Order: sequence, then structure tokens, then C-alpha cells
Amino acid sequence: MLDPAVADVRRAVREALAPFADSGARVLVALSGGADSLALAAAAAHEAPKVGLEVVSATIDHGLQDGSADVAERAAAQAREFGIRTARVERVEVGTAGGPEAAAREARYAALRRIAAEEDAAAVLVGHTLDDQAETVLLGLARGSGSASLSGMSPHALDGAGLAWIRPLLALRRATTASFCTASGIDAWRDPHNVDERFSRVRVRERVLPVLEDELGPGIAEALWRTAEQLREDEDAFADMIEETIEDIVEHAEAGIAVSVAALGANPPSLRHRIIRHVVDAEFGVSLSRAQTLEVARLVTDWRGQGPIDLPGCQASRRGGLITFSAERS
Repeated sequence: MLDPAVADVRRAVREALAPFADSGARVLVALSGGADSLALAAAAAHEAPKVGLEVVSATIDHGLQDGSADVAERAAAQAREFGIRTARVERVEVGTAGGPEAAAREARYAALRRIAAEEDAAAVLVGHTLDDQAETVLLGLARGSGSASLSGMSPHALDGAGLAWIRPLLALRRATTASFCTASGIDAWRDPHNVDERFSRVRVRERVLPVLEDELGPGIAEALWRTAEQLREDEDAFADMIEETIEDIVEHAEAGIAVSVAALGANPPSLRHRIIRHVVDAEFGVSLSRAQTLEVARLVTDWRGQGPIDLPGCQASRRGGLITFSAERS
């Protein structure tokens, strides 16, 4: 009889791969050697050939721990045991920008994007679980992030290059992937960084979530996951509304882009602020803070002749009936 955890993980992977069925595509599994990614890789190796897909794995060695190269090679060897013929190991240099967690993540995802392009992969499969999603939502709350951040990680997203990023295990608990490995005889690596309380995510995992469970009752992680799901639905709806609206209210301006004051003023604040952030991000690749967004919005709602507003990478000013965003400083 098939172990329930094995059945659950395989089912989740099978559903995630369904859009690519019979395409002959390659999919890349991000493999760290931990229980989550090993369960993902083993399930992908089992399910992908049934629908005509080839699996490639990539293990990123950040070089941040003694013996990291051995850990990476062991994970690749396990992938080959699963039947994954191409199991790559890539060493990366981790910078310092944004702190160690953010820098490692940036280096890892850059390497995965490059490997996906080299292997002509249509999708990257990542082993995040429901527990990871709950931690992400709590970290977003602590930072005072908006709903875009609180909606957490998407189970399926396309990046600017058309590469799909898929998280098949996002509705499964971390305990399920551990049970998968136990039932399958897979020896998973236990990353010391996952219990190192210098990292904020570890403190959320080891301290905050257990306290919430003790004080508020069980099911906190699932509740946070449901919250992310609901907020993501809202974000998708807002994104559709912005796409429908923006073509009618935005026009090109010298050295930048301009938005109609009347149209911005006619929209409710939540949509107005999203349009402002969307325009600046799309044109200049900059994410505005809430304070910066509100300051720009005052050019619409509280116009008293104030001068240009300096923003990261651009400047906002009101010129007649337009809010103009320009890379040039006055």
C-alpha cells in the first residue's frame, strides 16, 4: 500500500506538471538536499516521464558552510538515484546586499534562472511548503508590508522571460515531506542554518509560530496559508483592473511617463496607489514605499502647487493635468 505522504506529494507534483503534459518540455527541480526538495525531486522523477517530460535538477552550493560542496554533490547523487540523469551542481558567490538571507536567495535564483536557460527548461520547481508560506506571511506582517507581500509566494508564476516558477508543495506541510522521505528510504540533509536563530525566518519558525499555536490554538500555519491564498486572489483582481485601466490614463512623456490627474482622482485610493506603484515599477524598475506612494498621491488629492518629489530612480511632478514621472531631475 502506498504511504499517504508519498501519495500526497506525488499527487501535488502531478497536478503541477499537468499544464506541460505531452509537450516534451524539460523541468528544472531546485534541489538543496533537504527533505522538501528531495521529496519534490523524487516525485517529479516518478511523475514527469508519465506525461512526456524530462526532469533536470540543480543544486546551488552557496559556499557558506564547511562541507557545502560535499552536501551538494550528495544531493546530486541522490537525484541520479531517482532517475534524474542531468543533476547539476553550481557554486555561487554570495554578496552582502540586503543581509545574508537575501543575498543568498538572490545568488541562488540568479543561478537557477541561468541554468534553466542553459537547459532550455520551461519551468523551475521549488520545494516551498505550507510552513514556508506561513513564515513568509508573518515576516510580511512584521515588516508592515502591503497585501502584495502578505499574499506570499505564488504556486505558479511567470517571470519576465516567460519561465514558469512552480511550487507544487505549497499546500502541504513540512511534516508531509519528511514522512515522504522516511517512507521512501531517503536520507535528507538537515541544514544547520534552519535552526540558526540569527536568521529572522528561523526565529519565526522556532519561536513565534509555536507561541501562536500555544496561545491561540492549533491551525495557525493553515490559517496564515489561507490568508495568503485569499489575498493573492485580491491581488490578481487588482492586477487585472490596473491592466484594463492603465492604457487609458497613461501616456509617454519626455524622459518618462505621465498619468492623468483626473483619472487618478476618479479612482478609489487603493487602486490609485497601486497604479502609481505599478507605473514607477514598470518604467523605472523601482518599488515605492507606502510613504513615497502617498506623497505622490498628494499631487492628485492635495495639490497646493508643491514642487517635484524626488523618488528612487525618478522624479514625480504635476504639470497641468498630468502627473509626470521622469528620470531627469529638475
